[in-house]
Amino acid sequence: MAIYHFSVKAISRSDGRSAVACAAYRSAEKLVCDYYGKEQDYTKKTGVEFTNIYAPENTKKELLDRQKLWNAVEKVENRKNSLLAREFEIAFPSELNAEQRKTLLDELCQELVKKHGVIVDAAIHAPHIEGGSDDRNYHAHIMFTTRAIDPQTGNFSAKKYRDFSRDSGTKTVCHWRESFADLTNQHLEKA
Repeated sequence: MAIYHFSVKAISRSDGRSAVACAAYRSAEKLVCDYYGKEQDYTKKTGVEFTNIYAPENTKKELLDRQKLWNAVEKVENRKNSLLAREFEIAFPSELNAEQRKTLLDELCQELVKKHGVIVDAAIHAPHIEGGSDDRNYHAHIMFTTRAIDPQTGNFSAKKYRDFSRDSGTKTVCHWRESFADLTNQHLEKA
């Protein structure tokens, strides 16, 4: 029996967080944060099953590189309390295998790109059973930019999109939670 999990988080500089550090952890890579001048090395982290960056077709090529992407975000979001990224954390039903999890993630991330025009950096993590986690706890971290890609320039647009703001955030999150539930049920039915 699948247990539903879909949470939304903010990655904010005011909380002392770095988008580069978050991306390095989620992808189990070594990335250097230009803003803080700090290397984030998570290459010894295990359990990363799959990573991918999803973006609108016209996105500049350098923004498809994780290191350059999140450093560009750190640069464009230049206030000391900037909201750097948002993140969906989802759990996959234990009934899905690795290929089915990847297909479900692809569909969700492509829909996020299509609807908001943002860049999405996603990673599927396997359960950390040595740490006492349930061996069915396959989950994904889906980080995405707070600015859409400008269709003309391929760079970040000057204004942030406000779909997740206080005014319409609840409605937007409810939409994505419902959308993920429907998508999960479709994939479970196929499996």
